[in-house]
This record gives sequence, structure tokens and C-alpha cells, in this order.
Amino acid sequence: MKVAIIGAGWAGLAAAVVALKNGHTACLFEASHFVGGRARALKGMEHQPPLDNGQHILLGAYTQTLAMMRQVGVDPEQALHSMTLRMQFPDGHGLCLPAWPMPLDLLWAGATAHGWSMADKLALLRTMVVWQWQGFACDAHVSVAEVCQGLTPKIRTDLMEPLCISALNTPIERASGQVFLRVLHDALFGPPGCSRLLIPRMDLSRLFPVPALQWLMQHGGQCRLGARLQSLQQHQQKWRVFDEYFDAVILATSASNTARTLMQSALIATKSIANQMRSWATLANALPFEAIATVYAQSPGAALAQPMLALRSEAMAPAQFVFDKGQLGGPQGLLAFVVSACQGTRESLQAQVLSQAQTQLGLTLQAVQTIVEKRATFACTPGLQRPPQHIAPGLLACGDDVEGPYPATLEGAVRSAVTAVACLS
Repeated sequence: MKVAIIGAGWAGLAAAVVALKNGHTACLFEASHFVGGRARALKGMEHQPPLDNGQHILLGAYTQTLAMMRQVGVDPEQALHSMTLRMQFPDGHGLCLPAWPMPLDLLWAGATAHGWSMADKLALLRTMVVWQWQGFACDAHVSVAEVCQGLTPKIRTDLMEPLCISALNTPIERASGQVFLRVLHDALFGPPGCSRLLIPRMDLSRLFPVPALQWLMQHGGQCRLGARLQSLQQHQQKWRVFDEYFDAVILATSASNTARTLMQSALIATKSIANQMRSWATLANALPFEAIATVYAQSPGAALAQPMLALRSEAMAPAQFVFDKGQLGGPQGLLAFVVSACQGTRESLQAQVLSQAQTQLGLTLQAVQTIVEKRATFACTPGLQRPPQHIAPGLLACGDDVEGPYPATLEGAVRSAVTAVACLS
């Protein structure tokens, strides 16, 4: 089939790679003049290397993403720093899994965790046994806070809250317990290596988007940058995109951008297809979103005990994690602070994070750049209805915000792309 893919983020690039691999003809359209979408490198400031538009963590359980990287010539062993799952704070408290088989790793980590009482550890063990007995499943309308009711306050604040905010980008009180348990199951109870944290050693553009674009060009694909699609039109059994006809179209832009395109396209569509387009757009426009801020700051002697640490987060100390870019292939002394579900202005967040670094890390830092993605991810709330993959005959959507089992992650985006291409046949 001749397939048009709209959007060159991770989902669109993955869809184009899979389409070509499956024997289709793929043409990729991107409104901007760069690829990577919400996970890419930004042009560095004067005398500064490129900075990512947000810090990302992958897991060993991200099998589709890792396979896609290998497909386009990126070696995850070289591109990613691998470490055992840990949620440790600067004072050493928290959980650190050893590189042992499951469940020995989790049992040992819980038993030896610093700063936890015996009551804390027993509550964690008891809750994990209950979750496993229930198949890591719960009602769709239950929050993470509710599924964690059997845990002590210490375990909630030291483990579950950081895990939830890092995986779902949504505070524990508003996050979906069903999705959270699915992520925990895949990470902790999957094949060996699934729980490992994989932190990029290179900028996000070089991690997948740029190699994927090069792979596409080498294998007969097409990519047209600076091509902003306003609407598309069905003509007999084909779709018209920029005066060219395609057998199928995969919309891989953000849910809000796809909704705008569909609402415009509905004006000239047949009644039945127009209704399907409007229905999809209505679901997409109802999605709640969360902002994520990344504060880059530096000091010549700044260094962490390990590449990533959890931070104690509160209203005036909003960062949940900090990354040592010097240990990840970047400049020495450069740290990246991540504030998920952030609120407030860029200036106030930056000032609060610098104060937090002084208080919790004992570091006096100078701000380099603060990047706020106001619609970085959808809020993964209980019972959330996400727009479906199928829109109309020959018209599909993919992305991390499309219906699926995962929250807004790179793995969610790539899996959605693979599924969309599979629907073509």
C-alpha cells in the first residue's frame, strides 16, 4: 500500500519504519523542520551542547522501542546507561534492586532498604503479594492512591509517589491505578532485565529520530519537512494529502493537532466519515494534559553519587528527580532536574529548583536553561477514555495518547505505531 504518515515524532517515524519493513511505500510529512516531536534535542545556546526538550527514562521492558532503535542502527548497549531499578534519595534512603532474578531482587531490595522500618517493609511485601494474586489488575476507576491504601506513609512517599510520577506523569491521587499496576507488572515481573533503568547517553535526536530518518531515506522512504497538513479528503477508496493520493493515512501528530485536522476535514467529508472524524476529535479534545519542566543547571564541581537520584518533592521544592549529565556523556557539572505535573511560571520553577538543589544536594548552581512543555503528556487519570486507533476506513491514528495499555511514554508511542501499521493489512 501507499501510506502517508503525518507527523515525524517517535510514533510517526516508527510507523514509517515498520511500514517500509512490511513492504509498503511510506511518505512522511512533518510540519516543522526537525524530527523527534516531544522527545528531541534543542539547539544549544552559545558554547553549549544541545539540550533535550525533556529528560526521558526508558525501561528494559520497553521491548518495542529497543527493537526499533536496533532496526535503524542504534545500539542500545552503547546509547543507554543501564542500571538496576532504584528510587534512592540523596540521604541513601529508598529502594535499590540488585541484579538478581525476580522475585529475589525485589525481596532483597525491600529487606535491605535504608530508612524503612520493619512495619514499612512488611506492608510493602504484603501489598505486592496481594497485587500479584489479583493479577496486577483493578477497577478502571480506581486511583493509584487507592490501590496503595495498604502501604505505610513512608513507602508511599519514598517509593510509590516517585514511581507513579515517573511512569504516569500524574500525581498519585489523580493517577490511574489500572495503568500503574500494568506498568509495575511489566517492569517487575517480566523477563530478566525488564526492570532495568535505561538513561540516554546521547541527546534524544540521535537516540532514534535522526537515525530513523536516515534509515528511511536509505530504504526508499520519503520525508517532507515543513509540510503542515490542514485537512485531508477521501476520494473513492483513497485519501488525498497535499494533492497526492494514498491508500491509507496514519495520523501521528499530537491528539490536539490530529483533532484540528479532523475537524477541518469533516467539513468536506461524507456524513458518515464526518461523524467518525468529529467523534474522534471530541475524545481527543477532552483529554486532560500535564506540563513537565526540565531545569538545566550547572556548577564546575557538581556531581551526584549516581547518574539519577530521587528528590523529596513538595510545593516549594517541585523537582522529583535529578540527573547527572556528566555521568551520562554530557558536560561535567551539568544537572537536569525534572518537574512532572508542574505548575507556575518558568521563572518561579527555576528559582524553586535552584533552592531545592541547595537544600537537598548541598549544591549552589547556576541555571543554564529551563524548558517547560505545557502539554507534555496527557494526565493518566482513572477511567480516562482515549481516542481509538481506527478513525475511518484507511484512516488511522497512532501516538502515546491513542488508546492503549501504556501511559504517555516512548514505548506507548512506538507500540501504537506498530499496531497501526499492522491494521493496514
